[in-house]
Amino acid sequence: MNAERILAWTPAAIVFDCDGTLMDSESHWVEARELVLHSYGVAPDAEFAARARGVHYTECGRLMAEAADQPQLAEEMTEQLLECFRKLVAENPVTMPGAPELVRSVARFAPLAVASNCPRDVVESSLTQAGLLELIAYVVVPDEAADLLPKPYPDVYLAAARLCGADPADCLAVEDSRCGIEAAVQAGLRVLGVGPQPSAELAALVDLWVPTLAEPRLVAWAERLGPQRAAS
Repeated sequence: MNAERILAWTPAAIVFDCDGTLMDSESHWVEARELVLHSYGVAPDAEFAARARGVHYTECGRLMAEAADQPQLAEEMTEQLLECFRKLVAENPVTMPGAPELVRSVARFAPLAVASNCPRDVVESSLTQAGLLELIAYVVVPDEAADLLPKPYPDVYLAAARLCGADPADCLAVEDSRCGIEAAVQAGLRVLGVGPQPSAELAALVDLWVPTLAEPRLVAWAERLGPQRAAS
């Protein structure tokens, strides 16, 4: 890691992941997966949880069908997963610690985008309920029609940078999962990782890792850059 690549730098644009980064919806995905799998008599273990974290929901449905030893039900289980997840998010939308404050702070000096593997309606509705969507210039999700593949492919990050009018190398990605970090690295963005202490292998992929978006160094960085950009 090289924290100064972020803390001594002003990005041309910032691209956030949504689940587990801005919104505390990773717990909703976990609960939705467990509820669907339990209905098929399957209790997911830690290995399954690690494989399913951050992947596109269609891939998650495929993994669930494999875990249930019924691969032919992948599409059906994907629909059940989405239905359950949407219900849980609608009942209890929660932001991650420091996320609303950081988004409002960095919106003063850089265009913002969200790049997510979630369905667009889920991303936009949860950000709306959190009062953050109005600060996000673009929401980019995998799209077959636009030939955008899901993370860990770099497509959504490349598209977000392009929409923001910035070179990927001048953009910052904010991510919490290996899947998303790999996508951002492949796209050429600098990467801020957030969450529990990562493995050494994952830490080596990012420029800076913070436990939450309320980390004091990050808050001070954002607060310092806002007035500087306004003055310039």
